[in-house]
Amino acid sequence: MTDAGTRVVLVTGASSGIGLATAVQSAEASDHVVLLARGRSALESAAEKCRRAGAASVRVAAVDVTDADAVGGLVADLLASHGVIDAVVHCAGVVAYGRFEDVPEEVFDQVISTNVLGAANVVRSVLPSMRERDHGTIVLLGSVLGTIAAPTMSAYAISKWGVRSLARQLQIENRDRSGVHICCVSPGGVDTPIYLQAANYLGRVGRPPPPAVSPEKVASTVLGVLRRPRARVNVGAANPLMTFGFTVLPGVFDALVGPLFALAATDERHRVEPGTGNVLRSVPDGNRLRGEQAGSLTAIALILRSRAADAVRTATRR
Repeated sequence: MTDAGTRVVLVTGASSGIGLATAVQSAEASDHVVLLARGRSALESAAEKCRRAGAASVRVAAVDVTDADAVGGLVADLLASHGVIDAVVHCAGVVAYGRFEDVPEEVFDQVISTNVLGAANVVRSVLPSMRERDHGTIVLLGSVLGTIAAPTMSAYAISKWGVRSLARQLQIENRDRSGVHICCVSPGGVDTPIYLQAANYLGRVGRPPPPAVSPEKVASTVLGVLRRPRARVNVGAANPLMTFGFTVLPGVFDALVGPLFALAATDERHRVEPGTGNVLRSVPDGNRLRGEQAGSLTAIALILRSRAADAVRTATRR
């Protein structure tokens, strides 16, 4: 059993990006933190950060969220040892870039499986005990792409629509338990390695569109939601504008989203060969807190300058 006032917090996708930031901030709050991800080496590094941050205890679990039996077994062990799981923050997710027909079937399906079925596996494992105790908060990490459409990110966008829908369904179904909270936190662009780790069949590297926020900012929002649960929270100043355009001005949105996405959310200066990234298996070397890509606004300015120079060269040849 846990000490009075000390939470047991399970974080999935805890070895990188938002999951890592959330785990560390939870540790700073003196929680018992349980870190789940596919790769053990990166998890051990995250665990050491949590210990230094002041966690009441740290446990790591090298588990793939698509393995329902493994997720269920971990949750059963946690309940046996701690007696309760106070909060779950589900951050595990993968990305694939490329036109729908260019992304291999196994990659497309794995993005859906990890992002949607993985979330369902985690919730299915923890929800019964939370309902029994009428106590617990589940935070699912969504995305602004769960409310709009974007070219060459079909698998990820579909999966985040699914995560948002899952959260909404669970909110309705659990209205009879006032102490059980299902929350969806949806960031816009975030400076994490997920863009660099993505499967890519686009030919150029993806990057967080501006205004990108830090993973620590998203984690801080998540910890705030654990203190004061809310059904849905956006992180990112541009999210409301994009959602408004998609829903209210669909014709304008559809005309603009392609060129704006190519300019703001990919980097045509950095070409990349087709590959599966970390979608089919963990790539531990790519796991870290931040993506450390060049600032988006700076990159956009450089791209525009390069395009202008190309245009001048083409005009000169004529």
